[in-house]
Amino acid sequence: MPAVPALPPGPTMPRPLMLGRFILRPTSFLVDCERRYGEYFTLRLSDERTMVITSDPEAVKTVFTGDPGQMLAGKNNEILRPLLGDRSVLLLDGPAHMRQRRLMLPPFHGERMKAYGETMRAVAERHVAAWPRGNSFAAAPSMQAITLEIILRTVFGLDDAERIERVGAPLRRLLDASASQLRLLALQITSSENPRPRSPWGRLNKLIDAADEVVYQELHDRRAQPDGAGHDDILSMLLEARDEDGRPLSDLELRDELMTLLLAGHETTATALSWTLERLVRHPAVIDRLVEERRGGGDDSPYLEATIKEALRLRPVVTAVGRHLTAPLEVGGHLLPAGVTINPSIYLLHRRPDLYPDPEAFRPERFLDNPPGTYQWIPFGGGVRRCLGASFALYEMKIVLQTVLDRVSLVPRHDADEGVTRRAITFAPKRGARIAVEAA
Repeated sequence: MPAVPALPPGPTMPRPLMLGRFILRPTSFLVDCERRYGEYFTLRLSDERTMVITSDPEAVKTVFTGDPGQMLAGKNNEILRPLLGDRSVLLLDGPAHMRQRRLMLPPFHGERMKAYGETMRAVAERHVAAWPRGNSFAAAPSMQAITLEIILRTVFGLDDAERIERVGAPLRRLLDASASQLRLLALQITSSENPRPRSPWGRLNKLIDAADEVVYQELHDRRAQPDGAGHDDILSMLLEARDEDGRPLSDLELRDELMTLLLAGHETTATALSWTLERLVRHPAVIDRLVEERRGGGDDSPYLEATIKEALRLRPVVTAVGRHLTAPLEVGGHLLPAGVTINPSIYLLHRRPDLYPDPEAFRPERFLDNPPGTYQWIPFGGGVRRCLGASFALYEMKIVLQTVLDRVSLVPRHDADEGVTRRAITFAPKRGARIAVEAA
């Protein structure tokens, strides 16, 4: 007898309470649910949003290798549409997604990507030089400033401080506003249709309009320049890109992809760097090995790469890799009905003791001695939806952390680990990744 589509068990608390816990206490809520219901559980957050959460690596493999026409990633990212726009690669599915992905992929790999290393290092050196010596401070704002400036210089091609501030200020205000937990909760429970000017959506739309104004002005100015104006930034490459039919990206498509790169390439990388510093200052033996390897091995540092990967394992920046099902899906002994979303949880997967013994321990050696499999370490997703900027982000993290190790000495901390809070789409350090440094 064929299996009947059915959902795994899950919490039955009132939906507003469930949504509140999911947004305000995300990691503890996920851990509590898995402990009570097992490696598959269901969250019914609203009439339109039912999610099946799982930490099963086989489910990860099914999602990453299955038919993308039956598991829609773009549909699952609908919450980002007001910010990113209809033509963002994160919101598209099917042939439209593959077209955008092919057009956007080349600038983020190989020698083109590595050409930005000097810019990344110069930006990081300037910001690290301004850090206070001896006093504790939150590193997250500095990491956000570093990654935003890197994006503005490498993606937008901006090269002077005044222009960087003019373009960066409205983008920063938009990201900061959308990062608030309470604002995020308010946006979830209010309608985006015909919002009043002072409503949560009305205020956010005003910030989006201001950000759009500077982005479209940059596009207008760039298109007005003669061909071959000497630019080697990512925007220039996107302006020159053509699909298989010879069509370029429109201004609307470029706007949406630039906003996507800003959110995915700035906020997420800043958060990952913040978590890495938060982990390092609580593990002085790791710092000592990194410094020793840095002094002896130049830029080639396998242990630094392993440290970054371990930080991304233990403190993943995003919560899950969701897919909206257009047809029933059999996975893990469950036949999930069409219309729900399957969400392999990065956070829970990375904490499975059968994959990572003593999973709460910070041990970069894991990635040297016994690297995890394809479906066991997924901070950047996978399959045809793997993050376009994954290599760029890892390279940027390596450059920034090398600069920190070269310019300052991290002072060990002995207080409790920082908790997790939501910031926009990311899981960020609750106290802003507080660190202290001394002269190197």
